[in-house]
Amino acid sequence: MSRYRRFAAGILLLELCLIGICNFVIAGYDSHRAQKEYLVDVSRAAQDMREGISAKDLDMGKYNSLLSVQIFDPDEVCNEEYRIEDIDGTWYRFCYRKNSGSHTVIMMNGMWIVMWLISAVVLYMMEKKVIAPFNAMEYLTTELARGNLSVPVKAEKSKFFGRFLWGMDMLREKLESDKLRELELEKEKKTLVLSLSHDIRTPLSAIDLYTKALATNLYDKEEERQQAIAGIRRNADEINHYVEQIVQAAREDFLQMEVHNGEIYLSKVIHMLVHYYAEKLEQLHTSFIVEEVPGCLVYGDEDRMIEAGQNILENAIKYGDGRSIRISFSEEEDHALVSIANTGHTLPQEEMTHIFDSFYRGSNSEHVRGSGLGLYICKELLHKMDGEIYAGTAKDNEFTVTMVLRKI
Repeated sequence: MSRYRRFAAGILLLELCLIGICNFVIAGYDSHRAQKEYLVDVSRAAQDMREGISAKDLDMGKYNSLLSVQIFDPDEVCNEEYRIEDIDGTWYRFCYRKNSGSHTVIMMNGMWIVMWLISAVVLYMMEKKVIAPFNAMEYLTTELARGNLSVPVKAEKSKFFGRFLWGMDMLREKLESDKLRELELEKEKKTLVLSLSHDIRTPLSAIDLYTKALATNLYDKEEERQQAIAGIRRNADEINHYVEQIVQAAREDFLQMEVHNGEIYLSKVIHMLVHYYAEKLEQLHTSFIVEEVPGCLVYGDEDRMIEAGQNILENAIKYGDGRSIRISFSEEEDHALVSIANTGHTLPQEEMTHIFDSFYRGSNSEHVRGSGLGLYICKELLHKMDGEIYAGTAKDNEFTVTMVLRKI
């Protein structure tokens, strides 16, 4: 804040210095111009008198700066500025006034003062409406970085930061909700692990007893041995069931994504995707071709549909050759199809059936960072929006991912 005030004071002082310099230059110029003007008028009047015009017959309207022309009397008091000229042996006094542009200077100084006041008001309003509210928000990012998500965002009347603060408060609430959900999931996971580990011990102990009995030939009859083997299989199946529960719980942890379906304009979703990626692809020197978007309503969640499109475009950037990415559209019965294709397809055909599996990464991802969840999340999101997604290869070695959206 103090740095901004020093900056504002420096700007205002600089403007005052410029005003003073301009006044000094203009005053010097006006003085020189006024002096030249009265000297010219005196010379012209004297020349007219030498040509035979008397002092009384001079047309004073011709001389802007002259007031009067009289025979010079040393004893006469004159309160005007004057100049003495010898005309045919007679000395004449030429009284004059110096015409200065004082009214122009006054008007110009008035304009400069108004501009200076406007600058002062603008700098003050910037401090009050922009700088001060922004400084007051410094605590927010610091608290979020520390993990303190319970601190509410202070209300700010400034229209410059209204939407920003609203978005930051939504981010804080989302992070706080995710943190609580993560803690709850961690609690459930530990409870599940402890419960299943306890449940697994019973069939595991039974298997251990059966195997020891079989190892020591405790059973004499074949029927008893078969019953022991059946008991081992039964308990092994029970353990497998518990393991499947663990795997299912681990998979569902990251799939609890809220989807709020409704009517959305497809053109708005595509516009947001183009807005996000046009500049990025231009910097990468990748040709970004977007066909004309059909004006239709589709069923789904706008934010989640944009998220799915972003995941597909990110994959196109990471795994394509960087030459071209194209978004095209088509219709099939009551569905709208959005296809995102990139050049440089290098994935073997036998791996295509697995690209929508969780944590699956193809053979072309050796030097590419990722988690193998992008297309899997797209599939889950689109299924929750009554949609579908599939991938394939097209002409010119293009890899295409198509989102199938239900029209309304």
